[in-house]
Amino acid sequence: MVGLLKALVYGAGGMAVVGLAALVALQERLVYVPVLPGLGRAYSITPSRLRLVYEDVWLRASDGVRLHSWFLRHSPTCRGPTILFFQENAGNIAHRLECVRLMMQRLQCNVFMLSYRGYGESEGFPSQSGITKDAQAALDHLVQRKDIDTSRIVIFGRSLGGAVGAVLAKNNPDKVSALILENTFTSILDMAGIMLPFLRWFIGGSSSKGPKLLNCVVRSPWSTLDVVAEVKQPILFLSGLQDELVPPSHMKMLYDKAIENNRNCRFVDFPSGMHMDTWISGGDRYWRTIQLFLDQYAPEVQSCDASCASEIADDEPASRG
Repeated sequence: MVGLLKALVYGAGGMAVVGLAALVALQERLVYVPVLPGLGRAYSITPSRLRLVYEDVWLRASDGVRLHSWFLRHSPTCRGPTILFFQENAGNIAHRLECVRLMMQRLQCNVFMLSYRGYGESEGFPSQSGITKDAQAALDHLVQRKDIDTSRIVIFGRSLGGAVGAVLAKNNPDKVSALILENTFTSILDMAGIMLPFLRWFIGGSSSKGPKLLNCVVRSPWSTLDVVAEVKQPILFLSGLQDELVPPSHMKMLYDKAIENNRNCRFVDFPSGMHMDTWISGGDRYWRTIQLFLDQYAPEVQSCDASCASEIADDEPASRG
């Protein structure tokens, strides 16, 4: 019996050591996946393939890293809201173009798509501190543009992008009108315990009850639960209840935390929404929810004329974002 207990103790200790080594050495590869398996790093398509009017924008982050992005203009004569779009952790901005095309069509908005460092044509290597600088560079560029209504800049972030967007909104209360979060996690610390269950008692975010002994080795904690508590702008939470990656409970926890100090929060769930397809499965209700939120918190100052009508094709989305 004693021998069995020793074996169990040694086995548990060995698993912890292996888990810690993997966490320290490979954590960036687990959090950031710029290249999808079987695909190259280069963009598979550009906005022109979907007949979207765009420009390539090159930025410099505050630490000198050169970043690539796309500014997609809805219409030359319509100064609608501008969505600053932050993608998930895997793939690049080209993989989100079908979603963005429909976003522009349904919301009558411009969209700015940033390639995080290490993604697409951007230089560098991804990290939390670096991507935070990237997001700030994108926003600083937008507020300096003369061809958009800078009072109607709205952040949209899905999954990792929601964590990025929440930090940016918190840091820029006077530059960002509103924040939209979709299928975002409470923290990478909490997600580590889900992806690696044997670490659950040793790592976790502010909502975790474990000892959190290994939190100190996590370089990209992305503690969104703590950040949303400090966001002053209106927040819309879009939750797919069939999310197979981020537990839907994370979105509810984010909402509950945010509304403690911010009454301008809205939570909407979509029963059939999965991690990447809520914008598809949510159908008209998904887009109508966002439109109503924008109408309330990023309202149009002056009516556009008839030339604002969408010039974007009305094809149904053919793929997931």
